[in-house]
Amino acid sequence: MIRILKMQKKKVGIFGGSFNPIHTGHIALAKSLCQQAGLDEVWLMVSPMNPFKKAATDLLDDKQRLAIVQHALKDEPMLKACDYEFNLPKPSYTWHTLQALSRDFADIDFTLLIGGDNWSAFDKWYHHEDIMSHYPIVVYPRQGSDIGTVPTGVTIVDTPLLNISSTEIRKRIKEGKSIHGMVPENIELLVTQSYSNLHP
Repeated sequence: MIRILKMQKKKVGIFGGSFNPIHTGHIALAKSLCQQAGLDEVWLMVSPMNPFKKAATDLLDDKQRLAIVQHALKDEPMLKACDYEFNLPKPSYTWHTLQALSRDFADIDFTLLIGGDNWSAFDKWYHHEDIMSHYPIVVYPRQGSDIGTVPTGVTIVDTPLLNISSTEIRKRIKEGKSIHGMVPENIELLVTQSYSNLHP
């Protein structure tokens, strides 16, 4: 009797953000989510600048942010920097991104990873019901957000609260202060130089 073994699909979590810049809190959170949600990898999806919102002057160029994320994750085998949304029509909606990912990576099961702040506004997301019926969602706590009860298919995980913010890092660089310990050591100089050039 020949037994046909069904290959188990790889499980990948999608953790989207501007990562402006990526910091140690993002990395600790992504690693915790990977472990707690039983994922094989977490892809940190760098959000491209919305062409209709060019007023966001403190947002570093897309490719520069991606390069910094790639460098920061160099020694993190379960975390990957992802530029997938750079090639999708703008503005990029999560539903379109997940559909396109599932089409291009048919051998992967994707899970959406979102913070409690985004979850509280999730019912206003484009095609939110379709996202919920087609993809598992993992919600992690964020400061000041109450997750409440969640429907079937949505999991709440207990991850450490981030006490570092990208806004604070940009502010410290602008003021000429150290960001030591706030970002991985291997990108500290790169982040400082990149964001100093943003505010000459």
